[in-house]
Parts: sequence; C-alpha cells; structure tokens
Amino acid sequence: MIIHKLKSFIVSTFTFRINWNHFKSKLLLRYVLSYILIFLIPLTGVTLFVYDSAVSGLRTEIEQSNINQLNQMKMTIDSRIAELRELSGRIAYDRRLTPYMVRDSYYRVEAIQALANYKANSSIIEDIFLYYHNDPVIYSYRGLTNVNVTFDSFYQYENWRLEDVILTLNETNQMVIRPAEKVTINSSRQEAMLTVIVPIKPNAPYPYGCVVYMVKESNLTGVMDSILSDFTGSSYIFNQNGDVLTANNHGVSLSQEHLGTLAALDAGIHNLSLNNDKYSVVSVKSGENGWTYMTIMPSYQFFSRVAHVQTLILLVFGIAVITGVLAAFVLARRQYHPIKDLMEFAKLRVNDTPEPKTRNEWDWIRQTLHDYSARIDMQEPFVRNQCMLLLLKHGKPDDPEIERMITGVGLEPPQEQVMYFCVILSWEENDAAEDAQNDRQQVHEILSHVEPSGLHANIYGVEFSADNQFALIVSLPDPGQDSLKNRMEQIIQAVQGLISENTRLDPSMGVGTPYRDLGQLNQSFIEAATALEHRMVGSSRITYFAQLAEQNHPDAKGVWLPRKSLLKLEQSLKQGNESVAVQMIAEMMETIRSEPLQIHLLRCICFDLLNALLRSASEVGMNEAFSSISDYTSFETLEELEDKLLSLTTEICEKVERNHEQAAPKLIDDIVHYVNQQFADYTLSLEHVALKFSVSTSYLSRSFKEKTGISFSQYIWKRRTEEVIRLLVTTSAPLKEIIEQVGYLDAPNFIRKFKKETGLTPGQYRKQYRSNRLDI
Repeated sequence: MIIHKLKSFIVSTFTFRINWNHFKSKLLLRYVLSYILIFLIPLTGVTLFVYDSAVSGLRTEIEQSNINQLNQMKMTIDSRIAELRELSGRIAYDRRLTPYMVRDSYYRVEAIQALANYKANSSIIEDIFLYYHNDPVIYSYRGLTNVNVTFDSFYQYENWRLEDVILTLNETNQMVIRPAEKVTINSSRQEAMLTVIVPIKPNAPYPYGCVVYMVKESNLTGVMDSILSDFTGSSYIFNQNGDVLTANNHGVSLSQEHLGTLAALDAGIHNLSLNNDKYSVVSVKSGENGWTYMTIMPSYQFFSRVAHVQTLILLVFGIAVITGVLAAFVLARRQYHPIKDLMEFAKLRVNDTPEPKTRNEWDWIRQTLHDYSARIDMQEPFVRNQCMLLLLKHGKPDDPEIERMITGVGLEPPQEQVMYFCVILSWEENDAAEDAQNDRQQVHEILSHVEPSGLHANIYGVEFSADNQFALIVSLPDPGQDSLKNRMEQIIQAVQGLISENTRLDPSMGVGTPYRDLGQLNQSFIEAATALEHRMVGSSRITYFAQLAEQNHPDAKGVWLPRKSLLKLEQSLKQGNESVAVQMIAEMMETIRSEPLQIHLLRCICFDLLNALLRSASEVGMNEAFSSISDYTSFETLEELEDKLLSLTTEICEKVERNHEQAAPKLIDDIVHYVNQQFADYTLSLEHVALKFSVSTSYLSRSFKEKTGISFSQYIWKRRTEEVIRLLVTTSAPLKEIIEQVGYLDAPNFIRKFKKETGLTPGQYRKQYRSNRLDI
C-alpha cells in the first residue's frame, strides 16, 4: 500500500511539474533517480540491519525451541526402539518361546499367546513375528505361517524381494531397521511400514533366530506430531548410513539429492538454500543408535511471527522514501538547467536528422531487444530443425517468414552461387542397440552444423521421423560441373572421418543429386532415400543416386524411362511425398511426349510408369487399386493417362498417411490379442510383454488401460477368473488343477481373491451352478 501511494505521488508530481519533451524528461528522471539512490541505498542498509536485529532474537528463540522439542522427540523414539531391543531379549529368554516349545503342538498355543502378550506391551508394534533359522514357518500372535506366504502374500514389500527377506532373516547377527516403505497387506491395501529385525539372542555372536517387528510409519510420525505440536515444517529421521527411516512432511517436499545434503549435516542449526528457497534446519544426533533427528522449516515462516515489527519498519521506511523523493526532485531541477540549454542548442544542429521510428529511446531499446530475441528463437536447434525438415519434405514454400528463417540459418548466402544436396545416414540393426545410443547422439551433436576444413562447405544435421536415420543438408559454392563430383566425394569423406574419429559407428550413406535451387532440396532428399534403399549398387557403404543410372540397359537408352527416375518416384510414394511424386510424373510424361515413338512402344512405356505406381500401391497395402485396374489401363491420350496417374498418386499418399495414423492402435490390438492367448502363463508380466513388443512399460501400461478400460494386472485377473469360471462349470477337474492351469501357483491366495470378488469360493460357485442347473 505504501509503495503504491509512493508511485502515485511521483506520477502526479511529474504530471503537474514537467512540461518538457520526452528526451528532457528522461534525462531529468535520471537525475532524480541518481539522487534517490544516494540516500536510498544507505537507508535501505540501515533498515535491513534494524529489521534483522529485530527478528534475529525471535529466530534464535524459535530454533532453540525446535532443538528442545527435537531432543524430546529423540529421547522418546530412542526409548521406543530400546523397548523393542529389550522385548527381544525377554523373548529370547522366555521358556515358552524356545524352539522346542513353539514347535510342539501341545505347547504351541501357549507360545502364540505369549507373543500376543508381548505385542500388547508395545504401543508402536503393528505385528510381531518369531523366526528360527532355516525354518520353513514363522510364528506370530495369530499362529504359524509359511515364511514365503507371510512375506509374499500377507506382507508384500514394494522394494524388498522375498529372497532378500529370507536371506536377511537367516543371516542377520545384529539389529536391522529397514526404512519405511510401502507394504501391501493381504493384497488389498498399502501401508508405509518400518521393519525391525532383532537377532536372538541379542548381541550373541551366533544367533539362532530373530524377532521381526512391523511398525507403522504413522505410529512414529504420530509421536513426532505429538511432540512437535505447533511445528509447521517437516521432520526426518536418518539412520547411521544417511537413509531416511521415516519422514513427516507438512508442506515441504524434498528430492533425494536434497535429502542426501541434509543427511550429511552435522548436529546443530543450519540455514540452507534448496530449490532457490531459504530453509532453517535443526539437527540432533542420537548417541545410542547413531540416528539423526532433523526438522526443516521455510525461513519465510519466521517472518509471520514478526508482522507488527515489519509493518512499523515499512511505515517509517515509506515516509523516509517519500521525503527523499521530494528532496531529490528539487535538487535534480537545479542541476538540470545547464543541461537543458545544451540540449536545446544541440537540437538546433540536428534538425536534418530523420525522426526515430520509435516514440522514445525506451521503445527503441524494447524493439531492439524484441528483434534480438526473435533472432535467438529462430536459431534455436528445434526451430532450425523444423525449418530444414520443411525444406526436405516440401521444398521451399513461398512464405516471407520461412524465407527469413532460412536466411537466419545461413542456407542462402547473399551474392553467391550455391549448390545444395542431401545425404541420409542409416545405422544397421546392431547399431540400434542400447550401447550405441550415446554414439548416435554424439553424431547428431557433431553434425548439427559443421564446416569441414578447406572444403568451403556447410553441413547441417536434420533429425526426421525415420528410425535409425539422420539427414544432412550440404551447401557449397558452385565449383563447376567438372570438379563437382570430386568436391562431393571429399565432403562425404570428411563426414566419414568425423564419425569414425568420435564414435564407433559406420553408417551407410545415400547421396542425392546437387541442385542450384534450394527449392529443389526435397528432390535431393528423395534421391538420397532412393540411393540408400538401393545401397547394393555401390561397392562401399556410400551410394550416389547418380550410380542408379548405370542400371539402365545400354540398348534401352533413350527409349525406356530412366530407372533412377522410376526409383525416385517409388521412394516419394512410399514416404507419402505427393509434391515430389507429382513433379516426377510430370517430368517423365514430358519425356514421353518429346520422344517420337511408335504407338505400341509408347503404350509399353506408359504401362511401365503405371506399373511403378501399382507396385508402390501394393507395398503400402492399397490393394483396392487392383480391383479397378482396368480403369487405369484404358486411356486414349497421354493427358488422360497423366490425370489417372495423378489421381492414383494422391490415393497412395493418403494411404501412407493413414498407415502412419493406424500403426499405434494396431500395435495395442496385437498386444491385447497376445495377452488373450498367453494369460494362463504364470510368467506373464507387464515387463515381459513390453520387452517382447519393444515398447516401454509406462507406454504399455497407459495405452493398455486406454484400450481396455482397466489396468494390465486387472485385465489378467479378469481373464483368469473368466477361465476358472468356465472350467468350473464345464469340467469336473480338481480345483487346484484348474487354478494352476490358469497360471496361479498360490491356490489359497487365489481362492481368497475369488471370494472377495464373487462372494463365493470356487467350490461354492461350482456347487451353486450345479444346484441351479438341477432346479431348472
């Protein structure tokens, strides 16, 4: 409010007192600001010092209060953990819980009751287990259970495999406390829990078993909340290795990197900057178990406790600023008069100077920065790649904005005759492996823009949609027809050298024909793709489109259409590039019209061109074209044939676009079909299917749910349940055999889930079905 009033006062003062033109007003404003800064800087420093002194005492008081509360929390939780260790000692010496007693069927009930009593004596224990080494069963207050069932079905850890659980139970010889993590209980709900494993006898060099405590994280965080009652930050407990045992967040959530920074702090009070935010951290360390207890609070929360001090200081500061502004304005006007006379004199001398296009210097600066920013944005790699990809796909459009982007990239140097051609690099299947990803990325970076030494050429890399391919646009001054081929070979050798020096890749290359017009670069791109597809023509891994002409039969020269033209036409159709395909058809039809041919030979040549289109239609899956083939073969004039070829070209390119659009849904359909066939395989999993179809698990999970409406695991359960129901009502096979047949190895778990969903066990479901059939 004070700052707003100050701005209003300054604006009103300048409105009534300043009547000079905008240049003088700007200069006067600089004087005013200079005087304001002279007193504002020390005033601000003094204000900050007073303010800091006012709040530092309260800050220390709050931090000391946090230390006291944190020490209380440390003693409370340390005592809880000591109780667990003491409880393990009592269990170890309890005659009712000796291996002989718990394994004896007569005394087992008494042992189980003893475990229940021990559980009841602790306020933080959610569950308690007694385990003897290499024993297939584990004992709890509910009875004995198989170890695998307990830690694979009843308690299923998110990040702790069953094998590791059993290994820890058998080999631990000292107390282990596993940090809190999500645990699935009874396959129905999840709970964040800590796992405490204490060997028995405690501190014995060769323990014969262990006691396992399951402790809800909320039990510990509840203790923390009860002690830190009015705390508004977050609290953490780190073990001696720096891992987070439990955390209680109240509006402050930190990354793993920041948690690692906190774990490395010594005990005491710290001020840290995390994610550009200031935090106050209080830390104490337990001498009993080496744990670190820590609270973290945003620093701005301290200022909410000193609002009255802040208001008073800002009020005094605002009054001082207003007074200083008035004094600065008076002093600035006195100092401005000599400059005013000098500026008026200078203005008389520059009347012939054209008026600036902008209203004042500030607008001019703003416009300059805007233009500069636009140039930077235009030269961003993504924008540059899109611009060049547009040239490769569609040629050079008649668009002033595109023209400006091309000039900014540097593809059309002024007053210089330049030739352009395209190169496509392709990696083999083994180069597409994961270990070559870094090499391919390095090729992209190296060839993003390079000028080979001594060749006076510019090479620009372009990423496009084809898998394992990378395009290059090469521009070079026109060397003349005689030396053009040698210059192209030198440039390709330079590219090969850069790749071999920096990576382990040896890509194949297709090289298009050079053109003087940048608008024909899409022609060179299609030619490079054609050369790459027919790479066996060359003796090396480099194929020039010009080499394809050598495949023409010598006797047919001047009679048949050039093979490289037909190949270029077919390649443009496969890529759906209608503009290049139409241009190639027009050129070949013009060639046919210019040749004085007999009517029979003329029709053969026309059929050769038509056959190229039909062959491309077949390759893209447009089989409907062959149902009306008689319409294409019946033509009386070359104009009629050309119209039919152009119509067929449009249909083929549209089919290619539809194929691209339908590829992704078809993949999901194939995956669903595969799952429907393999759902009874007990090894079937999301990762297995993702690996088979070469997609990521996240993409598969998301796409599968969009397709079926349910998650992958729910779909598997649904299909298996349906198959179990079908076998129950159509066969008399034993229940266990049916469950194993649909891919479940844990029959009790399946029966429990089946009953939860249908309300009946599988046996009851079969009986009810047969009873209903008899009633009918």
